[in-house]
Amino acid sequence: MKKLLIVTHAPSANTLRLREAVIQGAQHPDISEVEISAIAPLEANAEDVLACDAIILGTTENLGYMSGALKDFFDRVYYPCLEIKQGLPFALYVRAGHDGTGTCRAVDTITTGLRWKAVREHLVCRGEWQEDFVAQCQELGTTMAMSLEAGII
Repeated sequence: MKKLLIVTHAPSANTLRLREAVIQGAQHPDISEVEISAIAPLEANAEDVLACDAIILGTTENLGYMSGALKDFFDRVYYPCLEIKQGLPFALYVRAGHDGTGTCRAVDTITTGLRWKAVREHLVCRGEWQEDFVAQCQELGTTMAMSLEAGII
């Protein structure tokens, strides 16, 4: 059984909907060999990362940066995971009120240092809320879990 870790900051009703969509997508009925763990960034730890085979990160755009909660997660897992989890496949989604550029750049800087591998273009849900964001996040979860199960990532 492969393990997909989902670490997302969801401080509002809409960002909670995005997190739930990612989880729902990852639990698609056609996927049977992937175990899903969804943990808030302030609760996730290095052991969670060390136990996973892939990770989905989710954050809000906060002043052109990732959420403080996701940054705290990275601060706590960076060194314990640095050598052991090189090449970890990851995907990122950002709920951005503006353009998400600074948020993506900040996450890329840290994941590059960790030597994690982005397996798809970052999903940036930009601007005013759109219902389509939910479907996009669900697709992200499904794609990651199916790719993990198939051994593509």
